[in-house]
Amino acid sequence: MTHIIPLPYRPPYDWPAILAYLGGRAIPGVEVVTTDAYARTVFLGGRPGTIAVAPGQGDALVATVDHPDPAILPDVPARLRPMFDCDADPAVIAAALSRDPDLAPLVAERPGLRVPGAWDGFEIAVRAILGQQVSVNAATRLAGRLVSAFGEPVLPERGAVGLTHLFPTPDRLLDADIAATLGMPGARGRAIGTLAAEAHANPDLFARGRGLDPAVAALRAMRGIGEWTAQYVALRALREPDALPAADLALLRSLDTGAGRPTPAQLLVRAEAWRPWRAYAAVHLWTSDAARIAAVPPAAKPAAKLRLPRPASGHGP
Repeated sequence: MTHIIPLPYRPPYDWPAILAYLGGRAIPGVEVVTTDAYARTVFLGGRPGTIAVAPGQGDALVATVDHPDPAILPDVPARLRPMFDCDADPAVIAAALSRDPDLAPLVAERPGLRVPGAWDGFEIAVRAILGQQVSVNAATRLAGRLVSAFGEPVLPERGAVGLTHLFPTPDRLLDADIAATLGMPGARGRAIGTLAAEAHANPDLFARGRGLDPAVAALRAMRGIGEWTAQYVALRALREPDALPAADLALLRSLDTGAGRPTPAQLLVRAEAWRPWRAYAAVHLWTSDAARIAAVPPAAKPAAKLRLPRPASGHGP
């Protein structure tokens, strides 16, 4: 049974940017991003289904929900609106960030940029752990292998092209040997196991509204979750507008104007001026960095080299 749900927003809305961000991180089997839409599998009301989001008429996105139980429909906007940041006020955010001379041109170029959210907090937290010390592409491949190994298959009549599995629940990962299955470091596999156990015991682990500092502290209390991972989860899953993963390599690289990258500590000092919208500043910097890299001709990009282990930070997986 198919249902259409409008998701109004305050314009402007930079749909291409949020679609590109989600597309670069789409989990194989669970998410599919095309030129104009985002689609994924969902598990609601004890049954699987799919949801697709695309631009609608006027100042709204539109969600197409394919699910056998119409009773789940009221829950869908409550999850999709934060995921696609539909309640942001871009004028207020732009006015605040434009006071920074380096952010001002980025805000002017993309005045409707949103912070990409997440359908499920556990899913994005697992993805963040998979992304520790590896590239976005590597994290995406690992997530796809995790889904293939532990996710529940979706029956063909409930799925769509490329949507084959549900993301594994905490229960399915409790006793799984994740590191061996994915061929990844044991510490990272154990961190996902710890997260699964905590999420199983505490269904409100990813509840919003606690505030940034308490949320980050709760996440950091778990083995294998450091500051970068906790801030990233707060930014995307907990919808904390002031979250800032200051050790993120792409953020630091984006602020290199020729004199070298700032340190995470230096970034935190500078980012005081961006409060309470540091998450939006981060997305502007990530988007600018990605555009700058994409604009470099392939022949001008350095050849891949053997890399030494990196600090416990990531690329915004």
